[in-house]
Amino acid sequence: MEFLVLTKVGGILGPFATVLGVIMDWLFKLTSTFGIQNIGLCIILFTLVTKLLMFPLTLKQQRSSKLMSVMQPEISAVQAKYKGKTDQESMRRQNVEVQAIYEKYGTSMTGGCLQLVIQMPILFALYQVIYHIPAYVQSVKAVFEHVVVKITSLGMDHVGILTQFSSENKINTSRIGDLATSDGMVDFLYQLNPSQWKALEGLFPSVQDVISQGASQIEHMNSFLGINLASTPSSVIFPPGGGFQLSFALLIPILAGLSQWFSARLMTANQPQNENTENNAMAQSMKSMNTVMPLMSVFFCFTFASGIGIYWIASSVFQIIQQLAVNSYFNKIDMDEMIRKNMEKANAKRAKKGLPPQQVSQNATATLKNLQAANEKAESEKNARKEKAKVQAQASKDYYDSGSSDPNSISAKARMVQKYNDKNSK
Repeated sequence: MEFLVLTKVGGILGPFATVLGVIMDWLFKLTSTFGIQNIGLCIILFTLVTKLLMFPLTLKQQRSSKLMSVMQPEISAVQAKYKGKTDQESMRRQNVEVQAIYEKYGTSMTGGCLQLVIQMPILFALYQVIYHIPAYVQSVKAVFEHVVVKITSLGMDHVGILTQFSSENKINTSRIGDLATSDGMVDFLYQLNPSQWKALEGLFPSVQDVISQGASQIEHMNSFLGINLASTPSSVIFPPGGGFQLSFALLIPILAGLSQWFSARLMTANQPQNENTENNAMAQSMKSMNTVMPLMSVFFCFTFASGIGIYWIASSVFQIIQQLAVNSYFNKIDMDEMIRKNMEKANAKRAKKGLPPQQVSQNATATLKNLQAANEKAESEKNARKEKAKVQAQASKDYYDSGSSDPNSISAKARMVQKYNDKNSK
């Protein structure tokens, strides 16, 4: 996957990632003042800080979700009313009625999506920083660069040597930049586990002491509960030489899956059950996703660097704590008061534009009433035409049948012709 390459990202994610990298660098320096230089601890603290910073957006999204659960029965009723009607007029009426419901609750169709749109680049940038720590955390990068300077100053073909070393040790080169550059070398060194660092010393014996010292410091920073954060759980449990090795690294994918599953359960705990068939189908789809996603987390955290797994677990645990608090808050909140505040905010925005309060809602309601009135009028005229046609048919039958007990007799048929001529000559 292209987003896993261990280099700085540009475009829209670049500024977000840079800011997040500064935050993590600050956390690393903060813990260093207490004599703790550990990337795993920094990842956990970093996850907590970003969760707190994004909490206002998360709360708004949860509020929209809660409001949507209250509105859903009314929206379902409108959808059921127009079910099977695909003509343009019916679709327009359905949209107007649904829009009127949203305005009734002081929200909009994009209310819950806006927060997600804002959060997405932040989340992707956060993931990049966690995966590419040396590229964004200058305090960590400095340790790697000290080793890089010594190797590149030897005048040897370090690019060819390290390329062959990568091939022999099955290092994932998709996450490595150009080895001719300092950043590319840092990318390379960040992928090495302790045994590979030891092997690297033999490739450059003249700077063996520098590599050994750097490796010792990096191993100390990159070790969390005995797990090397640069190694994948799969490579630890199933070593390249073959066999099986029981390790705490196995807990990373398991805890990642369990914590995400529980977090997903909490997020849907307050969602009401709806008997509407379409909504049931959607609910079943969400239920399946809530099962599949944790399983995917297990797979990804098994094959990704352990640092990503630590972040994944920390993120889910903080999400669980946050969700418990949010659920408790929304269980106590007065929905009428929430709707009233929504309307006040909507009217305040309208006031800034010089518009009267609730005019949009009033216009939507008026349009809805006009459409309903037009619909009722059309239905009434249709019924009147049917009734008129029925009366005319009965009158015609009575007219032609009168005067003869045998409608099939010659005289009756002659009389029918005569009466028809008399009737149409008037």
